[in-house]
Amino acid sequence: MEKIRHDLRLSETITPFGVGAIADVRGESLMAPDTSWWDTKLAQEVVCERLMARLGAGVLRQPPTHAGRTGKDTASLLYWRFPAWRFCERCGKLSKLTGRKKGKWDNHCECGGLLVPMRFVAVCEKGSHIQDIPWFQWAHRGREAGMNEAVRVCRAYKELRFRKVASRGEGLGSLIVTCHGCGNFRSFAELVGKGSLGRDGIRCSGRQPWELENTGGGKLCPHPLVAVQRGATGNYIAERISALDIPEERPQSAAVADKIRGHVYFDKIVADNGGPQAEMVAGWIAEEFGVTPEAVLAVAAGEEATADEMLLDLKDGEWAAFLKKLSAQRDTSGGDFVVDGRSLREAAGPENLLGVISGVGQVRRVREVRALRGFRRYDADAALIRADIGPNERRHPTYPAVEMFGEGIFLRFDEQRLAEWESLTAVQVRAGILKQRRADLEWAKNRLDVPEPRYVALHTISHLLIRRLAFESGYASAALQERIYANPDRTDKTAGILIYTAAGDAQGTLGGLVRLGEPEKLLPLLVSALEDADFCSNDPVCIESDSQGASQLNLSACHGCSLVSETSCETANRLLDRQLVLGGSEVRGLLDGVLDEIRHVTPRFTVG
Repeated sequence: MEKIRHDLRLSETITPFGVGAIADVRGESLMAPDTSWWDTKLAQEVVCERLMARLGAGVLRQPPTHAGRTGKDTASLLYWRFPAWRFCERCGKLSKLTGRKKGKWDNHCECGGLLVPMRFVAVCEKGSHIQDIPWFQWAHRGREAGMNEAVRVCRAYKELRFRKVASRGEGLGSLIVTCHGCGNFRSFAELVGKGSLGRDGIRCSGRQPWELENTGGGKLCPHPLVAVQRGATGNYIAERISALDIPEERPQSAAVADKIRGHVYFDKIVADNGGPQAEMVAGWIAEEFGVTPEAVLAVAAGEEATADEMLLDLKDGEWAAFLKKLSAQRDTSGGDFVVDGRSLREAAGPENLLGVISGVGQVRRVREVRALRGFRRYDADAALIRADIGPNERRHPTYPAVEMFGEGIFLRFDEQRLAEWESLTAVQVRAGILKQRRADLEWAKNRLDVPEPRYVALHTISHLLIRRLAFESGYASAALQERIYANPDRTDKTAGILIYTAAGDAQGTLGGLVRLGEPEKLLPLLVSALEDADFCSNDPVCIESDSQGASQLNLSACHGCSLVSETSCETANRLLDRQLVLGGSEVRGLLDGVLDEIRHVTPRFTVG
């Protein structure tokens, strides 16, 4: 085992260099094995009950960290060399294992040239497996090879050469692997074709590079292999989950249901079982608690059980916690979740904006825990490989996790105004375009929120505000994160945005976002964000478009106006539309009229 000194930020051990990812370090191509290879004594446990309630059985552990470049025997992460096949940059010789020199690994060829990892590897289309391409076997296959006896019986395992032939041009056809034993050669153009590895008899081993050969009982994976470049982004699609470490609050609907059950006349409703007496008593209880008689009857019928199910959803608990903080205004509780609620009643600003936003929270401190659940390769519909595939994977898996502290701004939107707006036919039709596309994509059904009009609008506003905050807050846009609370189908409807920063270093607590959370500073920022989005460098093409972005899951949104760093977005820059915010030729936007009011009606309000 060789120790290579290389520093990674803790957050990078979750993604993009987490379990199963390829990392290039000092000329080496390395892959992190699953957490069953970790020394758990050196991996500190991270506690977050809300996150573990979602993940199920197991434990969260922070990847081992060393004490700096001066520490020799401190904790470190284990990595696996992959791919094992390399070629000499000087003579082009291929070899599967690096040589040893005086008891240490030496990454040099016999001729003195540096050994470089091969550019292509084989990835399973649906099983998320990855393996080396057996270059000797591949070099001795092909149409002409089958008719040449010398090629079929060749055993010159150490005579493979990789080189570029200038006379063949600049494409993959110019890159060839030649056997100096039998003289056969093949170009990479024959490697990347559809089903090419299968025709050459190369099958998926059903393993990850760090797993032993007898893993899986010796059964090969039935899915075909495809040759891809070693550094292709599709080779590693991480599936992570994050939670804000906040006091879990009971949603308002569940609390009201508890009061209804505790009412002295509630048993009469249950006993009458939907009869006229039940309706009359339900009216009394509803008037007392400020709810509808139908809600009281639903509690009696047991239909409120979905409220308990909502507690399992991380966002529902967070939404309830934020509402409690906003109502308390100044927060003196301390701890890892501190939010000051601010009112907009006396704030100066356009009425079309103040009527939509009902509250602001200055998040002075928040703790976020991020965990890696697993990863996929090549296809978003491929099998999920868990972060722990060791013997304890079923009973007590270990999930890589990091905790980060930061700050943020929370915006609550007025439910009545949102409901009135999203009931408009043109708004529903516009959002319906994204709903249909999401329904047509199998992978999107379970990984993307339903693009209801409020979700698309609030998500787009969040992006516009992140882009503006990057100029004002002191943070880079990639350091900002978003969390969208927008679901009209819940018993407790949600409508809010959290923009926060959480990092493992000082950048997470600079105070820039909290300062800008003051209403007199935040409102001009919102208007400036709308001004920025009103004129896109790609207009009129962008504003008139209804098919942009990955899988056409954006409407009027592009890099010139709405997109941010993919690490900042919940949905990797999908489900965005400026028309649902600013309006279009036939669609009324949620904040339609704000800019007109600023430009023509409210001269006392200045845009910063």
